Amino acid sequence: MTTATTSPQNTLVHSYLFLRRAIGLVGLALPVVLILGKQLVQGGDLLGSLSGYYYTDLRDVLVGAMCAVGVFLLAYYGHDYVDNVVSTVAGLGAIGLALFPTTPDHDVTGWDRTAGVLHLVFAAVFFLSLAYFCLRLFPHDGEQPERFGALYRVCGAVILACLVLIALAKYLAIAPSLHPALWLEAIAVEAFGVAWLVKGRTMEPRSVP
Repeated sequence: MTTATTSPQNTLVHSYLFLRRAIGLVGLALPVVLILGKQLVQGGDLLGSLSGYYYTDLRDVLVGAMCAVGVFLLAYYGHDYVDNVVSTVAGLGAIGLALFPTTPDHDVTGWDRTAGVLHLVFAAVFFLSLAYFCLRLFPHDGEQPERFGALYRVCGAVILACLVLIALAKYLAIAPSLHPALWLEAIAVEAFGVAWLVKGRTMEPRSVP
């Protein structure tokens, strides 16, 4: 009678897939938890951006989730040097945007303005790194069938489009009452979550060899 054993290589593969799924799940859940959670806990109007939820009772959720994503990305080991550099940069961006909050709407101090600028820089680094993963790294690593390449490119394009539209909406003051930045940020985060969930083979029912 033989006993099935799990090789170190299989254990490592499953660990990487779990890491990818964890990143994806946090990305998918975060906008929903922040927006609905604030309405349930505090009520009131929607905020202008996801980052604005730092100044609500959901602060710990936002900071904790982004720090968790940052740590996951820092621990992520990709296929080559470029993969590892991009994941490290994205991880630092996620932690940075969590630790340096966006500028508040009222009673703004000099430090608030400085932290707000740093927040924007780290957020841009984070999202651009994620877009690079989707557009350049995920579709070409040979891990999955070619059909997933188009999905990754769509996710990357959505992230980039949302960044451009957020900048335009803020610069042109387009329909601020509709909170365009909030919804565009939520869409970008959802696209990031979908890409990493798929990369974790969530959509592939077969087991990993």
